[in-house]
Amino acid sequence: MIRVGVIGAAGRMGATVCNAVVADPGLELVAVVDSGAPGSTTHGLTIAGELRALADAQVDVAVDFTVAEASRVNLPWLAMHSIHAVVGTTGFSQDDLDNFKKSFTNSNCLIAANFAIGAVLMMRFAELASPFFDTAEIIEIHHDGKADSPSGTAVATAQRMAAASNEWALDPTKHEAIKGARGAKGPGDIPIHAVRMRGAVANQEVIFGAQGQTLTIRHDTTDRASFMPGVVLACKKIAEHKGFTLGLDSFLGI
Repeated sequence: MIRVGVIGAAGRMGATVCNAVVADPGLELVAVVDSGAPGSTTHGLTIAGELRALADAQVDVAVDFTVAEASRVNLPWLAMHSIHAVVGTTGFSQDDLDNFKKSFTNSNCLIAANFAIGAVLMMRFAELASPFFDTAEIIEIHHDGKADSPSGTAVATAQRMAAASNEWALDPTKHEAIKGARGAKGPGDIPIHAVRMRGAVANQEVIFGAQGQTLTIRHDTTDRASFMPGVVLACKKIAEHKGFTLGLDSFLGI
């Protein structure tokens, strides 16, 4: 039985993670932490305000779905206490990632921009398609409670596409009547358009274009439960992936 702790347990994603851990017979929820809701309860556990509760409960794996500012504190602490980390937080700089790589020597860390298996496949398919098209744009749509833009998934997708091809056609736009109409320039100068809308959860499409044809690769999330198979898989396999891992791909064998 793998002992799991959840950081940010009172948030929407944290609560969904708690539910998924409790529902899986191979995992045991033994600690919940949220500095914004100490003293409240979930699944019979009292939410702690300090990370120390994770060590006290002897967790094997801690799941962190918070924000980058908090995770910059959480992850070194987990590394110092030899606790594996499964992280869905985005917004890290390259310096952050380099520091995490150095920190996790006695335990392992996975940071994934997206835990929905369909989204991971979407990114991989976009990477495979990139060398065969001249132009591409990314449109990501998220709920209006998402504070950052563009999404970590969109940035990660663009990074993989840019690494797969450096022969993108130049943007012919000479004038924007409204500044920003062409979106933000991501890695490889691939345009990324971020939409924030009530009623949405998380959606992304990558549109490719070449002479006489277009290809659209799209993934839609209708419920946060879609991320949970990936989170549960990561909790079960994190001990097998030594050190620092970026992205869920290797956990899926792709």
